[in-house]
Amino acid sequence: MSKKRVAYVTGGMGGIGSAICRRFHDMGYTVVAGCGPTRDHAKWLTEQKADGYSFHASVGNVADWESTKAAFEKVRAEVGTVDILVNNAGITRDGVFRRMSLDDWRAVMDTNLNSLFNVTKQVIDGMLDQNWGRIINISSVVAIGGNPGQANYGAAKAGVIGMSKCLAGEVATRGITVNCIAPGFITTAMTDKLTEEQKAKLLADVPAGRMGDPVEIAAAALYLASPEAGYVTGSTLHVNGGMAMV
Repeated sequence: MSKKRVAYVTGGMGGIGSAICRRFHDMGYTVVAGCGPTRDHAKWLTEQKADGYSFHASVGNVADWESTKAAFEKVRAEVGTVDILVNNAGITRDGVFRRMSLDDWRAVMDTNLNSLFNVTKQVIDGMLDQNWGRIINISSVVAIGGNPGQANYGAAKAGVIGMSKCLAGEVATRGITVNCIAPGFITTAMTDKLTEEQKAKLLADVPAGRMGDPVEIAAAALYLASPEAGYVTGSTLHVNGGMAMV
């Protein structure tokens, strides 16, 4: 290729995000890790460098349009057009629906779904101009099978799949693919909050009998970003140990 592909990963400093950044780095991509303004990105970059990984950091709030716009203006000036976008940023605000607050609903929708609009709008023109791009959106097994206490999260992640299919149809003739990955229960800081009893109950529904590893999600992202996946678009790759066989 004439230039190194540029990959931007939102939530790039989390468990799944870090794994994706590392796999993309291993493939020779220029990697930009998106992070929220409260994250200590300097410390994270230093830790990654000690392990042999060199990333760019992009600081901004993906739930806010102006913050996202400013972050990507800086990225374009520093590394150029983003070729591969992974919309990975996500939060949970779990609770049964009757007690769920409007703030908890909106926070999850803003970060997990509305962020796709804010971020993808910053890169789509560049991809269209060059007739090539990869957009990979992280959904969830909860979007497929539901999970009590996660009405906000499930709704947002189902919206991710719907948005991806619509956009995939719009840009398919321009060398751009849009796909989703729907992880099952993966060992991250998010699932570390679960009690051992909760984990045991969840694993009872997983034929593989274990939690997934972030590197397994990263491998799926690497495939969808590859030239070999150019004929795969509007799809959802389910990585859940058989929890939901779709």
